[in-house]
Amino acid sequence: MIKEFTSKMRLVLKDSSLRKKVLFVLGALLVFRLLASIPIPGIDTAALNQFFSSNQFFGLLNIFSGGGLSGLSIVMLGVGPYITASIIMQLMTMMSPKLKAMYQEDGEAGRRKFMQFSRLLTVPLAVVQGFSFLILFQQQGIITSLSSLELVSSLLVVTAGSLLLMWIGELISEFGIGNGVSLIIFSGIVAGLPNAIQQLLFSYDPSMIPTYISFVFLAFVIILGVVIITEAERPIPVTYAKQVRGNKVYGGSSTYIPLRVNQAGVIPIIFALSILLLPQMVLRFLTVLGNPTIESISRWFTAFVSNQWYYGITYFLLVFSFTYFYTAVTFDPDSISKNLQRNGAFIPGVRPGEATSKHIGNVLTRITLVGASFLGGIAVLPIIVQGISGITTLTIGGTALLIAVSVIIDLLKKVDSQISMREY
Repeated sequence: MIKEFTSKMRLVLKDSSLRKKVLFVLGALLVFRLLASIPIPGIDTAALNQFFSSNQFFGLLNIFSGGGLSGLSIVMLGVGPYITASIIMQLMTMMSPKLKAMYQEDGEAGRRKFMQFSRLLTVPLAVVQGFSFLILFQQQGIITSLSSLELVSSLLVVTAGSLLLMWIGELISEFGIGNGVSLIIFSGIVAGLPNAIQQLLFSYDPSMIPTYISFVFLAFVIILGVVIITEAERPIPVTYAKQVRGNKVYGGSSTYIPLRVNQAGVIPIIFALSILLLPQMVLRFLTVLGNPTIESISRWFTAFVSNQWYYGITYFLLVFSFTYFYTAVTFDPDSISKNLQRNGAFIPGVRPGEATSKHIGNVLTRITLVGASFLGGIAVLPIIVQGISGITTLTIGGTALLIAVSVIIDLLKKVDSQISMREY
């Protein structure tokens, strides 16, 4: 994969138009990393490092923020609110036929309007998440006590930072190569590698060499697994009926419908993190009311999340369930069955209509079991490794590798399509 990537990059650099797109992406990511290095005022650095080193959950959230959360930068929210808004809008298509028609049937104009709704929804989500994080870190002693004016000003700054990253991500998608939001998250993961390696060097112990070798081997196995699952497809054969028009015969050709093993990508992991984060945010915020019942529930939930085994099992089940849920939302066997019947196509051995829809649904359910199990295993892998080895300095876990490899694969496909367009 690395050899293929370098060969594609050589072809890109030879083309002036593609070279400009690559330089634009690099410039946009450089701006993002500069913004991520500017912290908000009043941070206790030692308390911040201690908090993230002892909290696996917020380490995962830091991945999806693009690395800005661990430094409490002005872009600490990252593209998280925008991702959440996009997920909510996609879920709303199940409940609103108008939104579904806008997203799937109204063409490019409908999708642009749909994306505009996602942008508008990002604003209140960024405000809520920013306020919750500021209150949480203030209660943890990471941020010095803020006055009302300082709290409002900090909230405006982090909200504006999230919206700015949303804009940068969309500029990358429009004028660069690849998905802008994914590349921002990817750059945050890559930027965290030097710090992770530095921590490993400082804590180097010759007796841990077999463990380090095992980690390297495990990383290669994960990368291989991610590539296989990401690219894996289950083809369903389709045959087009022959049609006689005049003296010519049309149709009769055969093709297939590619069903991906992992239809949902990393979205189920984001869903699961949101579900686990929301109760903590609400309960920690409500503890300031001094209600004994709320404080008791908050202590119980904190103890539950702190228990690695309970947390890991819950996390796995949530990712597994959301994989099926998101696949059902985004993939409609009935629609595919109707399109096949409308175009005179059928699956050999299966009756058109409801039987075809049921057949496609059954196949999708079986292959999603593999994808859901893989995503759940990747999600809890850092918890398992930490429980076995006791090493907490490895911040690049299975989820980060999943995102990184997926982004590289998607980037290679986009580069291939751009090169093909130039050739034609």
